Amino acid sequence: MTVNISDIEDIIAQQNKWRQTQAINLIASENTPSEAVRGVQNSDFMGRYAEGHPNKGDKVNRYYQGTRYIDEIETMAQQEILDLFDAKQADVRPISGNAANTAIALGFLRGGDTIIANSTDAGGHISHGAVGVFGRRIQNRGQSLKTGSPNSINLHYLPLTPDHYHVDARKTIELIDQLSPQLVIMGKSLFLFPEPVSEVAAYCKTRDVPLLYDGAHVLGLIAGGQFQSPLHEGATWMTGSTHKTFPGPQRGVILGNMDAETEKKYWPAADRGVFPGSSSNHHLHSLPALVVATREMKKFGREYAAQSEMKKFGREYAAQIVRNAQALGSSLDELGTPVEARDFGYTRSHMIAVNVPQWGGGVEVAKRLEANDIIVNYNMIPGDTDPRNPSGLRIGVLEMTRFGMDERAMGELAQLIHEAIRSKDVKPQVNALRGRFVEMKYA
Repeated sequence: MTVNISDIEDIIAQQNKWRQTQAINLIASENTPSEAVRGVQNSDFMGRYAEGHPNKGDKVNRYYQGTRYIDEIETMAQQEILDLFDAKQADVRPISGNAANTAIALGFLRGGDTIIANSTDAGGHISHGAVGVFGRRIQNRGQSLKTGSPNSINLHYLPLTPDHYHVDARKTIELIDQLSPQLVIMGKSLFLFPEPVSEVAAYCKTRDVPLLYDGAHVLGLIAGGQFQSPLHEGATWMTGSTHKTFPGPQRGVILGNMDAETEKKYWPAADRGVFPGSSSNHHLHSLPALVVATREMKKFGREYAAQSEMKKFGREYAAQIVRNAQALGSSLDELGTPVEARDFGYTRSHMIAVNVPQWGGGVEVAKRLEANDIIVNYNMIPGDTDPRNPSGLRIGVLEMTRFGMDERAMGELAQLIHEAIRSKDVKPQVNALRGRFVEMKYA
């Protein structure tokens, strides 16, 4: 007797139709993986375990038997992502970017430690903050998670330039000198511009302070050479998500570019932080998908030429993402919907920040846009204090770029967003625009 799953299948069909053919998705942390990436995830690996590292020859590194094939896949994933990022260390076991951050926090930090990171209103990810894994990891019993209060945790925020979208490198170095932190964290969730990694990392090295770069959002832009190269600028570790601008399965990665001495000092923290820290089994069914996505992002190399028709697209895809984000920001701003960071060209990444308090604030405007099949998320912008009632929207163009939208389409989209924000019904026009862009490119 089979189980009736028709109701579930119906919901899935509705989701697929809505989000893949009708709605324009502008969530900055979402993407649609290719058919190849999705196609390799439904396998026997879904129900298997492989704690530890791949076995090598007669050396047993796993805590389970029966891992011969996932050992091959995991070794491939590690090597190919090392090649893509020109890195020396990689751990492909984290199941998300947040899990990768958790691994560093668990493996390296202790209660009472001092860290410096981006504040939430400056775009920092919640995991970097007081209530996130980093804040809680450095909390001793009895310490308050409310920064600035008596007996609070030793969490301090990166100083910003007056525009509040750039880290002030000079003041950051002064703060490091003053506090002697155990860790500096760069990277953001609202991530418009590169961080001053080179300057800060160089000083951190003189004080023996490691620097973590959270590249969750911009990992694909980094792989495509369109943002910055944190590992080569001196970051100790780089964490990332493999399902945002890097359009693969929902997983995470930790990367390093350490020499032998530095590796011995800092890489074990990442290793033990992943296992047994932030995960035991690491969702084996999505590891083959990570290999596929990595091959899609890398140059068409000799090693695949005889067995694949993959096309080089990582650099072209990343470059078009940035052009589209800048075009959407410029078009919205010219129409009269204020976009942040105008003086700096709005963005150098895949996202823009839109200021909408005069139309009801981020929450209300995001709901209004969703009613018109435009999917965004509300987001804090500089000056906001309540994450549940922020002034801004965070808008990302990574997924629509993958479906072929270019700068001209961004101009059309800007007009629809502009009108929907002002309570005009534009749903038919939104559906029609999306209907022209349903075939995936860069795959």
